[in-house]
Amino acid sequence: MHDFTTLLIEVGALLLLLGLLSRLSRRFGLSPIPLYLLAGLAFGHGGLLPLDASEEFFAVGAEIGVILLLVMLGLEYSANELVGNLRSAAPAGLIDGVLNALPGAGFALLLGWDWVAALVLGGITWVSSSGVIAKVLADLGRLGNRETPVILSVLVIEDLAMALYLPLVTAVLAGTGLLGGGIALTVAVGTVLLVLVVAIRYGHLISSALSAKDPEALLLGVLGLTLLIAGIAASLQVSAAVGAFLVGIALSGPVAHHATELLSPLRDLFAAVFFVFFGLTTDPQDIPPVLLPALALAVVTMATKTLTGYLAARRVGIAEPGRWRAGLALVPRGEFSIVIAGLAVAAGSVEPRLAALAATYVLITVVTGPILARLPDFPWFKRWLRTRAATQRREPTPVADSLHAP
Repeated sequence: MHDFTTLLIEVGALLLLLGLLSRLSRRFGLSPIPLYLLAGLAFGHGGLLPLDASEEFFAVGAEIGVILLLVMLGLEYSANELVGNLRSAAPAGLIDGVLNALPGAGFALLLGWDWVAALVLGGITWVSSSGVIAKVLADLGRLGNRETPVILSVLVIEDLAMALYLPLVTAVLAGTGLLGGGIALTVAVGTVLLVLVVAIRYGHLISSALSAKDPEALLLGVLGLTLLIAGIAASLQVSAAVGAFLVGIALSGPVAHHATELLSPLRDLFAAVFFVFFGLTTDPQDIPPVLLPALALAVVTMATKTLTGYLAARRVGIAEPGRWRAGLALVPRGEFSIVIAGLAVAAGSVEPRLAALAATYVLITVVTGPILARLPDFPWFKRWLRTRAATQRREPTPVADSLHAP
C-alpha cells in the first residue's frame, strides 16, 4: 500500500509539472519536448530527486506513447497514399541511409572501435525519431502541409528498414551467425508484408467492424486493435511502431476521423510520458565525458539529415520553404537509436562508451530538433529565403549567356 501511495504521489506530481511546463512552452511559442526531457533528467538516475517507485509506470507508458504517436500518423493517410509515397520516396530512403548511417559508422572507426560498434553506431545515427517528429508536426500544425507526406515516407521507409536491421544486428551481437540472422530477417520481412497486405486489401472490412457512432466502443476497439497488432509485431522482432502505423493506415472514413478525435488526448498524455522516460533513464553524470564527441557527431548528422529531407522534398516539387521544413523536421533521433544502443549494451561485447555516447547524441538531437524545426517560421528565415530566391532569379544561366553572346 505504501508503494502504491508513493507511486500516486510521484506520478501525480510529475504530470502536474509537465502540465505547467507545457503551458510555459506554449506561451513562448515553443515545443514542450525539450522541457519534458530536462524534467526527466532532473528526476531520473543521478538527477536532483530520483523517482524510483514510478519508473516501471513510465517505462510502460513510454512504449504506449510511441505506439499512439504512430497510429495517429497512420490515421492521417490512406493505404493508397502510403504505397504511392513509398514508391516515390524509395530513392530518398536510399540517400537517407547513405548520408546518415555512414557518418556514424565512420565515426566509430575513427574512435578506434571495431566493425560491430561501427554497425551499431551507424544504425543509431541513421534513423530519425518517428515519435518526436510526429509530436513536433502536431505541435506546429503541419500535419496538412504539402511536405508532410514526404517526411512521413522517409520515416516509414526507415521504420521498415529497422524491421530488417534490428534482427540482423541482434544476430551479429549474439554471434548466432548467418543462419540465425537469415531466419530472423525472413520472419521480419514476412510479418511486415502480411500486415501491409491486410491493411491495403482488407482495411475497409476492419473499419466497418468498428462503429463510428459509439465513441466508447470506437475508442476501446481502436486502442485494443492497435496495441494487439503492435505487440504481435514486436514479438516477431518487428517494430511495434510499424505495426501501429499500419493499423492507422488500415482505418478509413468516419472511423478514422472520429478515432483521431478520441485518441488525441491519450496521445498527448503518453507522448509526454515517453519523452520524460527517456530523460529518466539517462544519467546526467555520463554526459560530460562524451559530450564533445557526441556534439561533433550530432552536428554532422543533423546537417546530413537536413540535406536528406531537403532533397526528398525537392524530388517531388515542393517549394523552397517546404524543403527546409522537411529537412529540419527529420533531425531528431530517439526511440530506435536507444533500442539499438540497448541491444549493444545487453550483448556486453561492444565498446562500453557506446551507451553514454548514444544517449548524449540522442539527447542533443531531440532537444535541438524541435527548435530547429521552427526555423522556417521565423521572419528572418523567410526573408533569407526570399533574398536567396531573388538572387537565383537574377543570376544568368549558361543557356541565357549563350543566347546573349555576340
